[in-house]
Parts: sequence; structure tokens; C-alpha cells
Amino acid sequence: MKSPKKKAAKKAPARSAKKAAKERSKKSVMMNGPVLLTGNANPSLAQAIADSLGVVLGEAMVERFPEGEIRVQINENIRGRDVFIIQPTCAPSNDNLMELLILLDAAKRASARRITAVMPYYGYARQDRKDKPRVPITAKLVANLNVTAGATRVLTIDHHSGQIQGFFDIPVDHLYSINVLCDYILSKRLHNLVMVTPDVGGLKMARAYSKVLECPLAIVDKRRESASQVKVLNIIGEVAGKNVVIVDDLVSTGSSLVEAAQALKEAGALDIYSAVVHPVLAGPAISRIENSVIREMIVTDTIPIAETKKCSKIKVLSVASLLGEAIKRIHDNESVSTLFANAAVEA
Repeated sequence: MKSPKKKAAKKAPARSAKKAAKERSKKSVMMNGPVLLTGNANPSLAQAIADSLGVVLGEAMVERFPEGEIRVQINENIRGRDVFIIQPTCAPSNDNLMELLILLDAAKRASARRITAVMPYYGYARQDRKDKPRVPITAKLVANLNVTAGATRVLTIDHHSGQIQGFFDIPVDHLYSINVLCDYILSKRLHNLVMVTPDVGGLKMARAYSKVLECPLAIVDKRRESASQVKVLNIIGEVAGKNVVIVDDLVSTGSSLVEAAQALKEAGALDIYSAVVHPVLAGPAISRIENSVIREMIVTDTIPIAETKKCSKIKVLSVASLLGEAIKRIHDNESVSTLFANAAVEA
């Protein structure tokens, strides 16, 4: 008869082997998942995206050398991994852009399998054409820099103009915040609603909003007198006795938005709201919004709003779940465009 001690000795290696196999399987699943890294532009959004995916935000050191140069080191093995670098190029635009480029280069030299530049806000987007003699097309330059640094794919939200996608020679996944903003607008149960675009260039997107919200559309005809000053000429459409939502992709100094809101109020509009994707909020933007006829400005967290720029009129909605779902689909090689199948943004 075999002793109990000998039986236990035989079972112990089997249990140990099963445990090791389980740990290897768990490690394999973790190693096959996406790696999320971020610079200093919007770490709170990056953390929210990681939380929505149920993953740990990757470890990367992004600091400054004593003379001010950017110092980057990725503190984990990303060889053969699917890496997503989350970094909007908002103010300070040059610093944040350089952080992104250096992170891309570090990931490329660390032998990452695929590197996606996740740019919730694409800086320099307004310089997208030669509208005057001897000016650059900086949006194209930034695209070239991203590709040269190591990006093999780009993920962005609400470009300032559609042609920016064509500036890249790599795949670009262009997301829209229309569902996030429209869900909030619908929750307010506004009656006699009309969507307004503050310029003709935003007509296509405003039409998509009006279709989702099942309301009419109006246009503010304006003339830009300088980079920060505009003059409203006409309002095309019926706004008298209506609640209004002004839709735009970004607000910089707030001049265009505030002038449009004032013109709508003088035309007989009731409560005036604005839905703006990217809250750049440069210069006197906050004081202009606080002193304007706008009742509430709805923005997203593609750009972090500093404590000094927060005001009671601004409502911030998160796009973390949207970006998280897009990252999951890209990683799993699934369709991203189906996220907006019913939003009419591609029509």
C-alpha cells in the first residue's frame, strides 16, 4: 500500500502546474490587451478612458530636463503591443504636441506592434488651407510630424474641417460627439427648439443635429473682420419665439459665439444654449460668455478646463466612454463607423 504522504507529494506538482498555467493564461490576456499611455495634456481624460475599458493606465514618465527639454521614458514592456497614446494638442499647444511626438518616437523604438495617436483635440486644425499668400498649411505639417514620429493610426474627435483626414497617409478614425451632446440636450426637454450654425461651414454638422433632435435649422451669416472679431450680417431661418442651440466644433475667444447669440436674441429667440465640442476658451472667452445672453454652454472634456476658467454657465460632458469604445473596436479590428450609424454625420 502507498503511503498518504507519497500521494500528497504526487498531487502537489500537479496543483502547482495548474496554478502556473492559470497565471500564464492571465498574463497572456493582459499582454494581448491595449496599452494606454498619456502625456500631461489631459491625464484625467486618459484615466477615465482606462476606467471605461477596465484597464490600468500604462506607466510613462513625461517630465522636463532642467533646461526645459521634454524627457520621456515608457516604464513597461510594450514590445509587440497595441499602443494608444492619448494626448490632445491643446494649450500649451507646442509643448503638448512635442510630448505626443516624443511619446510616439519612444513607442516606435520600443518595438510596439501598432501605435495609435489618440488626439481628442487636433491642434493647428484651423490652419488647413492657403487662404492668404505665403502662409503655411500647418494642419498638414502636424499630420506629417505624427506619421514621421511613429504613428500608424490616428483617432480624433470632430475635426475643424473634413479634409484634415486626407492630410494623413495612415488610417484615421474620426469620431463625433453628436450622440453625447444630443443625449444631454434631449434630457433638458426643450420645446420649440431650433438648431443654429454660427457660420455656413458648420451647416452639415448642424443639419445632423437637427435631424437627431427632429427640429428645424437656422444659419447665422457673419463676416470675420479679424482673427478674434466677427460681424453678424443676417440670420437665415425662423428663430423668433424659439429656444435655440448654437452648434460649433470649438470656441476660442468666444467672439463669434457671443455675437451670434446676441443677434439671435435681438431676432426674438427665447432661451439660448450652445453646444461646443472643444472648449479652447482663449483670452477673454470666459468673461464674454459670463456676460452674454447664453444661458448654458455645453462642452466636452476633450480639452481640460482650468480652475481659473470655470464658470456656472459651462456644463462639461465626458467623451471617455466614446473614446474607450472606439479604442476597443480598433484593438479588436471591429467597425468604428457603426457608432454613428443613426447620427447622419456622414450623409
